[in-house]
Amino acid sequence: MKHGINTIDDYNVNGKTVLLRVDINEPIDKENRKLKDITRIEGCIPTIKELSDKKAKVVILAHQGSDIEYQSYYDLSLHAQAIRELTGMPVEFVPDVCGPYAVERIKAMKPGDIVLLDNVRFMAEEMTLFETKLNLTPEQQAQTLVVRRLAPLADLYVCDAFAAAHRSQPTLVGFEQVLPSAMGRLFEKEYTIISDILKSPARPCVFVLGGAKIQDTFMMMDKVLKEGAADLVLTGGLVANVMAVAKDIDIGKASEDFIYKKNLEECIETAREILDAYGDKIVVPEDFAYVEGETRREVNVEDVPQDKLLVDIGHKTIAKYEQIIREAGTVFMNGPMGVFEKKPSEDGTKAVCEAAADTKGLSVIGGGDSVSAANLFGVSERIGYICTGGGALVRFLSGEELPVVKALKNARTKQGCDL
Repeated sequence: MKHGINTIDDYNVNGKTVLLRVDINEPIDKENRKLKDITRIEGCIPTIKELSDKKAKVVILAHQGSDIEYQSYYDLSLHAQAIRELTGMPVEFVPDVCGPYAVERIKAMKPGDIVLLDNVRFMAEEMTLFETKLNLTPEQQAQTLVVRRLAPLADLYVCDAFAAAHRSQPTLVGFEQVLPSAMGRLFEKEYTIISDILKSPARPCVFVLGGAKIQDTFMMMDKVLKEGAADLVLTGGLVANVMAVAKDIDIGKASEDFIYKKNLEECIETAREILDAYGDKIVVPEDFAYVEGETRREVNVEDVPQDKLLVDIGHKTIAKYEQIIREAGTVFMNGPMGVFEKKPSEDGTKAVCEAAADTKGLSVIGGGDSVSAANLFGVSERIGYICTGGGALVRFLSGEELPVVKALKNARTKQGCDL
């Protein structure tokens, strides 16, 4: 047991049927029918191999795509092929989630077999609307179809989906109510590393926060500054723009309008409160970049044009951030410094990624965009740890008790080690 949660070490899985929930949600090139990235799949391979090597019957559950963007739905056949290649083991893809065919294939499994069931988000019970509108308790989620169909076939539930630990859905919190449960090796590793950053980071501890999905970022910033986890916060992306507005810096009408278009005006007030309390620990860019045609233009903060959208930090800020990051004891990066996918606006993100790879201390990168940036700029192998979590990571660092963590802890309390 670690952190009050059972691990695989607490159970004898030989000959047992294990439901393994993973997060292998990856970007897909549908036109060419291939996965654009396999970072999350790579992360759960140790758990899959260990369970199979210990002669468990491994039934993998996973989702693909955001159900609020239906076009991102896809089956998991490509993921099954990736798991085959990474494990060197036979992996059967079952184009069913919990219907008669899935039940039949699970019952026919032998020790060491691995099957991957299809996208659990094909089930209405796993949709965000189902989660947010009905607000079912974990006990009620244990009564959903997917749990009632699959739980009787299994001896143990293992969750290795730390990246989805902020979601309260049947395959994430329902099985813990009815089955002995444990966290997988990836979940265990990520939970431990992020907990250590909060509790006892090597100093100085520098948080590099950017990106465009920022609602939870300010809660995280307040939490890590209030509790002393962060010694300094470097801002970029939309986080920096909001912070600049909160400091009454004119970032131009185009960039300010973008903030309001995204309904982020509440973040400005939150940013003011954080600056009032911890202003000396927060660094806002002193120059920015915008793109004119295909050309990158840089301006000091006092000279930002009104009609140009700011898309990156400038090189004065880049030089300052590089030095701070390279001398840090711990670096945590979540969110890019700008629109890194385009060449004229990649400089800031590329520089901080390379600095994080070169730092003398521990570097940790989290969030989908940050991971994609590290891969794009070829520094992934030099980063201390790449966390698969995005929303879960931010909310954990914000002090929120994640639904899956709570469910796993309650499962330990209720069931003990039954196998």
